[in-house]
Amino acid sequence: MESHSGTTMRLIRTKGRGALDAWAIIAALDTRGGASLSKVMPAVERIVTAVRKGGDRALLRYAAQLDGLAGHAALRIPAEEMSAAWHALKPALRDAIITAATQIREFAQYQLPETFSVSNLDGLTTGQLVRPLAAVGCYVPSGRHPLPSTLLMTAIPAQVAGVARIAVVSPKPAPATLAAAHHLGITEFYRLGGAHVIAALAYGTASVPRVNKIVGPGNLYVTAAKRLVAFDCAIDMLAGPTEIVVTSDCGTATEIASDLVAQAEHDPEALAIFITTREDLAREVIAEAKLRSRANPVARESLSRNGLAIVAADADEARALTNRIAPEHLTVDTESDLKWVDNAGSVFVGHWSAQPMGDYISGPNHTLPTGGIARVRGGLSVNDFVKLITVQKYSRKGIAALGPKAALLAETEGLNGHAEAIRVRLDSKSRSQGRSRG
Repeated sequence: MESHSGTTMRLIRTKGRGALDAWAIIAALDTRGGASLSKVMPAVERIVTAVRKGGDRALLRYAAQLDGLAGHAALRIPAEEMSAAWHALKPALRDAIITAATQIREFAQYQLPETFSVSNLDGLTTGQLVRPLAAVGCYVPSGRHPLPSTLLMTAIPAQVAGVARIAVVSPKPAPATLAAAHHLGITEFYRLGGAHVIAALAYGTASVPRVNKIVGPGNLYVTAAKRLVAFDCAIDMLAGPTEIVVTSDCGTATEIASDLVAQAEHDPEALAIFITTREDLAREVIAEAKLRSRANPVARESLSRNGLAIVAADADEARALTNRIAPEHLTVDTESDLKWVDNAGSVFVGHWSAQPMGDYISGPNHTLPTGGIARVRGGLSVNDFVKLITVQKYSRKGIAALGPKAALLAETEGLNGHAEAIRVRLDSKSRSQGRSRG
């Protein structure tokens, strides 16, 4: 959503002069998730098809061309290299990684669903089994900003879920990313990125065996490839540019602007929005964001392209706009605000809750829905790495109680074979009772 070509955030009002333009800008946000991948899709289709059909031969060709790697042996990172990266880290950074990993792991353990068995009718027991996926691929970006934090956020929930095989892929991984992998005990790590490694993970090659699911954010090529393989290999979600909304009437301009700049520095296409009923505070935030982004060219460009300060007519409208946008990151004033939040990837409450804390160390995942997908799902979690298998067990008494009604429903749908499979049990029960009376 490119709102204007100025040098700072744009202020819009939902009432009064300019309201029509404001609502047009807001309406454009509704379809931001449909941002076209068309400019890269032809190239991505060629790459994915080549790897799917050609396997290692194609993968190695693209690895040489796009990753600068020569030969099969260069693809996989040896354990010794990860270990050396860990021991080369300064103690303070090692401690930070350990703390972040502990926080993320504990939160994922709380999220893990449980196996259960219940019997609310005599003769019928139902329940669920929780089983991990067999193999997952974790994509860790390393472009403008190498992200060891993303390795922690994707691999740890998979470990908590009990996934037996975790394959990490990252183009030109930073030493801190290798170090984080060592700390987690990751043994399968490929220095590959882009559409070709997504295809390899989805379909398998001699060098990179296939996985059941691919998770983690990436650039346009990675996102397009994930969309392309999604019917053959499960994916988490299609990641778009970072998003932040701060909805506040009592925050300070300094803190609000600093969070807006922090998320805006991820990407020139990032979306940064402040929603308030106070025009004076909106103007203060705009001025502070301009000041704080002066030495941050990516954030400055992002705020200029997509930065908005929306002055709503009242608190109800501000809340409705927030839910309509369904942002990736959302900051609100107080815990009572949580009552009206319906759509958000992750919520930060109060002025102490700096959004970057969630990017690194709080515990909840930072791989979050963008483009309005928060209307239908939350962020990456341990639930993305398990499957729930339901279980049902009938006794003679249970089939007698529910069988006739199930058979009637089957007959109503014209599925007589279904009804017959039930009735043979009912007839068997009657015959058994007749024999016992005889």
